[in-house]
This record gives sequence, structure tokens and C-alpha cells, in this order.
Amino acid sequence: MDHEKQRLSIEAARLYYLNDYSQQEIAVRLGVSRPTVSRLLQAAKEQGYVRISIVDPMEDMDALGEQVKKKYGLDTVLVCYSPLNEYQEIKKHISKKAADYLHEMVQDADIIGVTWGTTMHAVALHLQQKQVKGVEVVQLKGGVSHSHVNTYAVETVNLFAEAFHTIARYLPLPVIFDSQAVKKMVEEDRHIQRIIELGKQANIAVFTVGTVKEDALLFRLGYFNHEEQKLLQKIGKGDICSRFFDDEGNICSQEINSRTVGIDLPDLRKKEKAILVAGGQRKVEAIRASLRGKYANILVTDQFTAQALLQ
Repeated sequence: MDHEKQRLSIEAARLYYLNDYSQQEIAVRLGVSRPTVSRLLQAAKEQGYVRISIVDPMEDMDALGEQVKKKYGLDTVLVCYSPLNEYQEIKKHISKKAADYLHEMVQDADIIGVTWGTTMHAVALHLQQKQVKGVEVVQLKGGVSHSHVNTYAVETVNLFAEAFHTIARYLPLPVIFDSQAVKKMVEEDRHIQRIIELGKQANIAVFTVGTVKEDALLFRLGYFNHEEQKLLQKIGKGDICSRFFDDEGNICSQEINSRTVGIDLPDLRKKEKAILVAGGQRKVEAIRASLRGKYANILVTDQFTAQALLQ
């Protein structure tokens, strides 16, 4: 290739690949025909002046998932792509990923335990209808709130039940009682006992993780007095099924835990599929602590959270 053609080839490549000029615009700028520009660009690739690489986000997601899986000893890690490291955007993508996974995985006679909150409600909204037989859907924790903040508890379990053509089994109680004695008395009801036992029998549990930040849903629901909230914020990292744990996944307060209605965290370790759906910078500490506690064997998250969990 002579020097002039080499110069034109490199200049055409700069304009086309770096400055997004069209081939016609390059032709006008260089004073050549459009077919000549096409030949110059081809020559630039052949001579090695242009190197093109393709970045497949899905390959990156799979590699990230494998690293997180290995680090935390999980069975499966599903990492989805989020264009922004922003909580609402991440929630939109991980909830869709979790719903798609459930559609693929749920089979006849499965018992699905479900919690509540905005992430779980988002998962429920994304669920597709699936023709299965004998599936049961049960609430894993109480969902009645005495505040005006919506927990989406009833809506979530209803949407799960509709997707898998079954009826919802509710746990029609506050998630945390003021006293252990009252909670114990209520749990002696035969109907309540059956629902709690069904939650223990569930082979699939789907849940998210809460934080101990000031705006955490459980704090806004008004279940705790000032001293209790400060205690949980001091030593806690997050909650699953409204049971608060520390950095290693250990229960923060046995007294508060004894007043909490629903599945015990150690029971999650016995599930065939304990699916944690969570992401976002604000939840990284809580997710990490829950994984240290071995409360999930399947994680659905985004690439930003996965990278943070590996640090």
C-alpha cells in the first residue's frame, strides 16, 4: 500500500469508527467516491489499523455469577444486566430475572413460600402464567400492618397463586407482636399452625433482604420502639423474613426474634431452593451477611452488586 492510500485509509477509519461519520460524509470530506471509502475501510481492517472487539454482556454476567457462586458456596447465581447502578432500575431487572427463573423451574406439586416487600411485589408482577398441578403458595411471614405503609403482602401472594393456578395460603397476622406471650397464644390456633407448618414444608422459598437504614420498610411500619430500632441499627446488617441478623448472619436479638411470626431462618437452609432476590448498593452489606449465614442457595442479583460482593 502506497503512502497516500495508507494515509487515506487511516483517516477514513478514524472518521468512521471514532467520530461516527457515515461513508458518504467521509467521501465528501476526503474528496473521493463512496465505494472508495468502503475499500479504504476494508483495507484499514486488513492492514491491522483497526481492531474490533465485541463485548458480550451475558458472558461477563456468567463469569461474575460463577465467581460469586464459588466465593459464597451457592448452588446457583443469576446475574442480570442493569444499565444503571441505581436501586429502582436494578430492582426492575432482578425481579424480571427472578420471575423468569421461577417460570422455568416450578414443577407440579411444588410448595412455594413467599415473603413480601417492594422487591417481592415486583417479582410477582413479572410472573407469567404456567400450567402446573398441585402447586401450593404460602406466606412465609405475617403481613398485617397497623400503619398506612403498604407491605404488598396480600397482592404478592395472590399474584404468585394466580401465576401457578392455585389458591393463596395467607398468614393473617402482624409480623411482629408486642409480646412473646401473645404471639405464642395466637400461634396455637390450628389454622395458623397449619400455615406455619406448610411454610416449613415448602421446597421453594422466595425472599428478599431488608436493611437497617432509617428508611427500612419494617422501621416505617412502626413495629419497634426507639430503643429496639437503635439496637438493630447498631449491631444488625439486615433482615430476612423480618428476622434481623448481624454481619455473620447471626440473630441480633433473641427477644425480638421470639416475637416474630413466620419461618425461622435456620429452616431456610433446609430448602431445596432458597432463592434470594436482592440488589443495589444500599443492600450489599445485608446481602453479604445473609450469604455468610447460608440462608440462600440461589442468588438473583445484578452486575454492580455481584462486583461489590466480590470485593
